[in-house]
Amino acid sequence: MDVERRLSISGRARAVLLVLAATFIVLAVHAVTGFKTLSDLGGDNDSLLRLVQIRDLLAGQGWFDPHQYRMGPEGGFAMHWSRLVDAPVAAIMLAMSALGLAPAGAETVAQVVWPTLLLALTLFFILRMARLFGGEKAVLPAAVLGGSALYFLGIFAPAALDHHNVQLLLACACLYLLLRARQERAAALPAGVCAALMLAVGMETAPVVAAVGTCVAALFLFAPAHERLVARNFGLGFAAASTAVFFATIAPSAWAQAQCDAFSVVQFVLAALSGLGLALVTTIPAAAGTFGRRLLALGLVGFLVALAAVLAFPQCLASPYAGLDPRLTSLWLDHVSEARSLFALASEDPAVLAARYATPLLALALMAMRLRAGGWRREDSLVGAVLAVSFLVSIWQVRGSTFSISLAVVPLSAWIAGWRARAEASSSPGVSLRMVAVWLLSINASWTGAAAAASVAVEGNRTADADAASASRCTRASDYALLATQPATMVLAISNLGSPILAYSGHHVFSGPYHRNVAGNLLALDALMGTPAEAERIVERHHVGLVALCRGNSESRLLSEQAPVSLLAGVMEGAVPGWLELLPESAGQPLEIYRVRPDH
Repeated sequence: MDVERRLSISGRARAVLLVLAATFIVLAVHAVTGFKTLSDLGGDNDSLLRLVQIRDLLAGQGWFDPHQYRMGPEGGFAMHWSRLVDAPVAAIMLAMSALGLAPAGAETVAQVVWPTLLLALTLFFILRMARLFGGEKAVLPAAVLGGSALYFLGIFAPAALDHHNVQLLLACACLYLLLRARQERAAALPAGVCAALMLAVGMETAPVVAAVGTCVAALFLFAPAHERLVARNFGLGFAAASTAVFFATIAPSAWAQAQCDAFSVVQFVLAALSGLGLALVTTIPAAAGTFGRRLLALGLVGFLVALAAVLAFPQCLASPYAGLDPRLTSLWLDHVSEARSLFALASEDPAVLAARYATPLLALALMAMRLRAGGWRREDSLVGAVLAVSFLVSIWQVRGSTFSISLAVVPLSAWIAGWRARAEASSSPGVSLRMVAVWLLSINASWTGAAAAASVAVEGNRTADADAASASRCTRASDYALLATQPATMVLAISNLGSPILAYSGHHVFSGPYHRNVAGNLLALDALMGTPAEAERIVERHHVGLVALCRGNSESRLLSEQAPVSLLAGVMEGAVPGWLELLPESAGQPLEIYRVRPDH
């Protein structure tokens, strides 16, 4: 036992050292490039609006109040994000302020520290999973594959405050704890907590949480002697954490309000039923005695959960965007990059396919070959189930590839470890060459580079044009410097500019790329795509003081093409109505600013 413990500590220390080295390299790369993402997030509206939400919280907005009052029509709208992500970032800012840093400096520190901390923790859990899955020789490959994958995903870059990095960390932690729970049953309890927190942070992870829970139940069904305590502890952790989150983040006045797109009474009730039901089945001897009884009891739990969903919350069985206005679907949602399907990517941007799908598909092929060879293990069931579900989600929406790319590192590291062992045992150059090939195939960056090279070969080298287009999309903080000097007012702009305007100025906006802001987004479309006379009436009714135009943004081009006689199309062509005047300082800049004439 002492030997095993020393080996475990040694393995953990090695993982920590590799994680620290990888994190330092990533930070160094960002530092060499001047921490570019701090001033240019490349259109990451979510991270910018998260920063605005955190500022509002620190300025005194209520913990239970999720409204964004500066976006949308008068009164704003309620965001569907969780305060669980706001809290630690706000805590870092408060700590830095207590040490004497100015608010801007405290923000900068938090924007660097928080994503970096999440990167290090996520990579640590990936390395620990790789060790349990493929042995000690899989740890180094996991550090290389995992570190490069997490870097190129971009969700851990400085200023990336969106919740996808938190969700990925929780998924990796949950899976690692379940892998470890075979030897240490108590680890299943925090695994259940991680699963509940995943769900609380964002409903996008519901398929992953469902896959984890189903896998835990299936393992108990087929191996009760080893998995009973694991399933019980997981269920208890899942139910307890869901309960705690509900009462900690939902206002008492909203306890009975069902929200399908955010953690609410819907998710609380279904999670509590699922977790407690699983714990009860594993605890009651009459339910856990035979395979037939276990199957019947688990089936009954599943039936009760489904029945509760159908009878109590039928509205949440539809697509999350089923009620979205058709205009917002065609003019906004269909063009959101992370919401595109594999089939849309294949026709619009085939080069991205290799970067997003190659390594997960390769990892799934390895898992299938292991299953066919008859070497299937408990570890394979857990990793394979979550990897497969993440890959299926990525076919529907590319955002799912964040999970599948990261989890693919685990079986791919074991694959490399196997070839490393063969190369060490053999002096054949062929074995060494095959090992090198396995390395190259397993690194996601190799596929990304190959895709970029293929794109250049087909379309020609358009790097200069691409850089110019990027500079004109109005994603830099400096693009909003002039706008920030203007007296606070309502600004009419496309939805892609909504979050940057809030983050970099004190103004209000109608629109932003958020499905709950239906009224504000439709108002902006009516004004921008309507005739100048129609737009003028909306401007007067809602006291718009400024109109912001970004010619290089793809949304501006899309809307003007869809409505060629509109206000937006006219201004794009230089036909500015008499009730608008261009601020001379903004002429020729990426962001043009037009003032509404007070005497129009």
